[in-house]
Formats: sequence, structure tokens, C-alpha cells
Amino acid sequence: MIKLGIIGMSEGNAHPYSWSAIINGHFNAEEIDRVGYPAVSNYLKANDDTLGIIGARVTCIWTQDIKVSESIAKTAKIETIAISLEEMVRLVDAVILARDDAEHHVDMAKPFIDAGIPIFIDKPLAITREDLKYFSDQVAMGKFIMSCSSMRYANECRIVKQEISALGKLELVTAVGKKDWNKYGVHLLEGLFSLLNDPKPVSVKHVGKSGKDIVYIEFQGGLLATVHLFMDISPTFQVSLFGQKEWRIVDIKNSYSMFRDNMIEFVRSVEQGKPRLLFVKTDMIIKTLIGAVESLEKGGETIYLT
Repeated sequence: MIKLGIIGMSEGNAHPYSWSAIINGHFNAEEIDRVGYPAVSNYLKANDDTLGIIGARVTCIWTQDIKVSESIAKTAKIETIAISLEEMVRLVDAVILARDDAEHHVDMAKPFIDAGIPIFIDKPLAITREDLKYFSDQVAMGKFIMSCSSMRYANECRIVKQEISALGKLELVTAVGKKDWNKYGVHLLEGLFSLLNDPKPVSVKHVGKSGKDIVYIEFQGGLLATVHLFMDISPTFQVSLFGQKEWRIVDIKNSYSMFRDNMIEFVRSVEQGKPRLLFVKTDMIIKTLIGAVESLEKGGETIYLT
């Protein structure tokens, strides 16, 4: 049995609750509702018969607030509440850093990376070139680091992925989502890159503005994509593909399925001793994410990623 630790929370991110419940096969709906995440308890209730991942269990929790740690532990039947990250290092076989505030990822991941403990880091892995280089250097030294948006495993994308050849040569891909670029742009990029078999991005250009992000991406081979992320639109995650013969639209809604598959992939990776998701794929996505921010800061200048 793989003993997993989970680290949380960042504002508005319920992953420590949902991911712990998905892995441990237990959740307290009343407690999840009480702390303000009824959508999480709803999808856990709807999928109760598939909860639990064989071969792994979240046995330890740490957050910056003991009350929050107690709430998550109560919800998912987590036995141990750690008083520090350093204590957790001694108690687990692998760890899930379930916070999406990327500015803290290096500091929180470092004790586990230094100790050689496999770690999964919630999206986005990094939002600065310096932090991305730290993780890249650690991977080059053989450290086990896995990171992605769960949208990489969205069933809706995989259904369309098996039909892509019917579209003919792809000419344009568009993606639309809600909220801010740094935390949620990575969702659309992850789904888009995975759907297209992780093509190599050549350049990125931000032609919108903060809160109304419009990002233009050119891939090797000439495929063009635009990613639109607006704060004040109706919640959505959609990807549209336009080929010379046909087109498809992907409406991504099943959060539970993608979260579960993501956690299964991390557990399988720990069992196999290395990430099943190649770091180079994460690196390309984060460089595109960061490049769009740099482009916006430079007034829409094209940022070349090669």
C-alpha cells in the first residue's frame, strides 16, 4: 500500500477534499457542503460506486491551518495530521501538492524533492521561468516530479481525439474558458495539447488584456490556435477543432472523471518508479503559459518558444 501525503489548501481550490476522497473511497458530504464546496459533494455522491484507488491511501494531511487539516482529515478518513512539511517527509511514500498557487510550489515541494520522494504538483507547476528551471533541473537529476492539469485526462477530449483523423488536415483550434490566465489558462492548454498529441509550440502572442485574455499560439507544422479566457463569461471549458473536411466541438464538463484518472495515473507512476507523463510535455505547456504573460507585459509582442 502506497502511503500518500496531501498538501493544501489555496483559496477556492477544493482538490485536497476531492482528491483525498477519490483515493480513499470515503467522503463526508455534510462537511464538504459546510466548507462551501457543494459541487464537489454532488459529483462525489453521483460517482460513489467508483470511489477508491486500489494500492494507495492518503494517510497524512498538512495545511497551513490546523482547522482546515482537521476538516479534510474528517472528510476522507485521513489518519495523521502533520504539523510540518518536514514531518510529512518521514511519514509518506509519495506526496500530492494540491495547491494551485504556483508561487509557493518550489518552497513546498523542495523538502520532498530533496528527500527523493515522488511528488505530484497541481497545475500550474510554475508561473516564472526561474521556478520552471528549478523543476526542470531537478528532473534532469533524476527526481520524480509529475505535474499537469487534470484536463489532460478529460473523457470528452479523448472521445474526439479518436475521431481527429476524420477531420482532415487541421487548420485551426480554438479554446474558451473562464477565470484568470495564470491558474486556469493551463487547463485549456493542457486539454488542447493532449488532444493534439502534444505538438511543439513555436510562438505565443497575447492580443487581449488582463481579465479578457486572448492568446494566439503557432505550433510546429503551421497549426494555429487561439485560447480565450474571460473572467466574466458563463463558466465553460470548450475546445473546437476545424479541419479541411469536418469540425468538432468538445464541451468539457465531467470533472470527477478527469480527477480520478489523474490520481490513478499518479499512483501507477509511483508503482512503476517514474512519471508516466513525460516532463517535456509539462515543460512545453508551462513555457506557453509563461510566454503569454510575457507577451501581454510587452504589449502583445510575439514570444518565440524554441
